[in-house]
Amino acid sequence: MSVAYAPEEIVKEALNSSVKKVKKSFLTSFLLGVLAGAFIGLGALFYTIVKSDPTYSFATKQIFGGFVFSLGLILVVVAGAELFTGNNLIAIAWAEGKVSYKQMIRNWGIVFISNMLGAVSLAVMVYFSGHLDMNNGEIAKMYIKMADAKCALPFFTAFFKGLLCNILVCLGVWMAMGGKTLTDKVLVIVFPITLFVAAGFEHSIANLFIIPLGLMLQEFSTVEVSTNALSLSGMVSNIIPVLLGNIIGGSVLVGLMYHFIFLRNKR
Repeated sequence: MSVAYAPEEIVKEALNSSVKKVKKSFLTSFLLGVLAGAFIGLGALFYTIVKSDPTYSFATKQIFGGFVFSLGLILVVVAGAELFTGNNLIAIAWAEGKVSYKQMIRNWGIVFISNMLGAVSLAVMVYFSGHLDMNNGEIAKMYIKMADAKCALPFFTAFFKGLLCNILVCLGVWMAMGGKTLTDKVLVIVFPITLFVAAGFEHSIANLFIIPLGLMLQEFSTVEVSTNALSLSGMVSNIIPVLLGNIIGGSVLVGLMYHFIFLRNKR
């Protein structure tokens, strides 16, 4: 018995999973989307604890921070949730004619909005939890610094960071579908997610946790950190190109690429 699905079998798993996703009711998709947004926010929270420690070297912060950020996608895959960036793989089922364009866009719309609600809701809860005061307030300062840096990214820089991010996220999801045990799924998620975070790529849902939390700290706290770009308009200028990059990276460069490789001559 094979210990994991072969690449050709993962394609079938991806098709079946995509069809199931678009057939879920609005309420089910929405609530699972809220959970996913919060799960990714928890991963970002875990990462920020590492990032805010000045005793670590740059590489240690980035790699260990990426490792703990992997918790977010592990929760999505293992506990069960609907994540917009992972659902970009539905494009493979659309290309195969298993789901319609309207079904795919409907799912993406529901899941993105609910992911945003989950991520922002977690940001509000974290703000009032006292967690940000840890490490003598360094965690709060780090959120502001990260949020400001994200808002300052030029459009095409944010776009390509988003594109590269979701190639890795969707490869993590793709390989997790190839695993037959819980250990398999967790292990194959960790490495691509660690890389995307360590390399500084951009995830739209994680940003919808980090930037709103940075905005709340800037507006309502006494934390003093100099900012240049952190604002609501800055958040929009980040989310739009990152979102576009995420969509193309996941749907085209992973989903449609594997469709072309394995399914183009089988219809």
